[in-house]
Amino acid sequence: MVLALSPGFVGVVGGGLAAIVLYALLGLVMMILGFYAIDLTTPGKLNQLVREGRPNAVVATGAGMISMAFIVVVAIYGASGRLADGLLATLVYGLVGIVVQAVAVRILEWVTGIDMTVLMESRELRPESRVVCAAHLALGLVVAVAIL
Repeated sequence: MVLALSPGFVGVVGGGLAAIVLYALLGLVMMILGFYAIDLTTPGKLNQLVREGRPNAVVATGAGMISMAFIVVVAIYGASGRLADGLLATLVYGLVGIVVQAVAVRILEWVTGIDMTVLMESRELRPESRVVCAAHLALGLVVAVAIL
């Protein structure tokens, strides 16, 4: 019995592997930019607050990262297998999503009257962090679905 690969198999697998690597790198860049957008719009130095284990900063950061992942995943899905289109769409939608989410979450925090300085610096998990988390996740889903 001889095992033979169909013609074009190596090209298809190679293209798929390239897409995985490129999307992963772009997703990582979007996540880093999203982190810095959250950091810029949140009182205190977010990476320091997270390293110190401030639970509300950790929750807000985690929710922000998950919501950015929603946007990246839907942009990739919407590209329908066209790598160049998908990478460009992910970049554009990701950047717009970062800006929209950072502004919208801050507006929701203002509307709810959450004191972000007190919240981020607290050493105890506060109920308000659930509102911030929900705002990040909800807005990430809204932006993600808007891409479709």
